[in-house]
Amino acid sequence: MLILASQSPRRRELIKQITSDFVVIPSNADESSLHVPASDMALELSKLKAYDVAMKHPNDDVLACDTVVIYNNLVLGKPKNEEDAYNMLKMLSGHKHVVISGYTFISKNKEVSRSVRTYVYFNELSDELIKEYIKSGSPMDKAGAYGIQDKQFNLVKSIEGSYYNVVGFPLEDIKRHVFNIK
Repeated sequence: MLILASQSPRRRELIKQITSDFVVIPSNADESSLHVPASDMALELSKLKAYDVAMKHPNDDVLACDTVVIYNNLVLGKPKNEEDAYNMLKMLSGHKHVVISGYTFISKNKEVSRSVRTYVYFNELSDELIKEYIKSGSPMDKAGAYGIQDKQFNLVKSIEGSYYNVVGFPLEDIKRHVFNIK
């Protein structure tokens, strides 16, 4: 059985494009103990989560994924509150940042750990738009306080790389390197 070691509803939906035969078992690993450079954080968090779940379910395949948003070497996680979300969105407004998703797949005879980068260019965001977006509740469970899929708010001008990576699950890379789907 394939275990998706993630609570993300977006990852649950996206993995269905690969398989419907999976269960969700989130990791309980202590993420605060990890001290690595920002560019390695997503990959190392995915390893931490995958190993945590794989140790408890040694006969199953485990896929874990984590995503970070980095602007000026600052990692933007999920906002703590509305003020934090506002500050993140204001910081990203009109600027380029990078989204890095790391994923780790562990099975009895295969292990894959990779990271994928996508560069995201934000539109200039008005204070009114930011406040309306926060009021929608959408930014509160997303790294960097935004979802590229929230198209009605017109946050993103363009990207260089994988759209699905910015959603938080680098679908194309996972298909190719884990499931051997071209």
